[in-house]
Amino acid sequence: KPLKKIADAFEGLNASASSKTSIEVDSFSYACAQVSVLFGCLGMAFKFAEKDYTSKVEDLIVASKSISTLQSLVDLDVQHNSVRNGGSHSRNLLRVIRGLDMVRVLFEQILLSQGNSLRDPASVAYAKVFAPHHGWAIRKAVGAGLYALPSKSQLLRKLNEDEASAKVQMQKYVTSSGPVIRYVEELFLSQELGIDW
Repeated sequence: KPLKKIADAFEGLNASASSKTSIEVDSFSYACAQVSVLFGCLGMAFKFAEKDYTSKVEDLIVASKSISTLQSLVDLDVQHNSVRNGGSHSRNLLRVIRGLDMVRVLFEQILLSQGNSLRDPASVAYAKVFAPHHGWAIRKAVGAGLYALPSKSQLLRKLNEDEASAKVQMQKYVTSSGPVIRYVEELFLSQELGIDW
């Protein structure tokens, strides 16, 4: 039951984010790795996101062996003046947060939508989170790929869920991931690093 694993992992992170205690890199990267399964279930439309997201999460997993908290991960890149460098842990962290936010918006939209199509929920999630950072060619390719998305019932089958249990887990993820995403964004904003790059 991947959705339950995702929701449970983010509930644990939410406790740290809400109490303003440090979030550990290893528990964060573990939770993020659970989300990779979901990108894989969305088919070709999100293949680019799956590959990009998974490689960035892998980097954070490796980083967790020597860096304990997300705060110290960003601080180290600030010290080395490498925050925006391609492949830096901070840059990868920001990309992973976008992936988590896309899933959060997707789940919100699925919970609000009627019917069996994922096209509208995925389209809204992509437009809100990724499109502002993508060039015309990628936006066009994603737009075409949205027609190849599985239906909601196909997605739930792949995730081993029925509609009722999926709604519970999706709502849990939406509720718990929001504070985690804001916590990480605040790590960047508090040091005036920005998050729109």
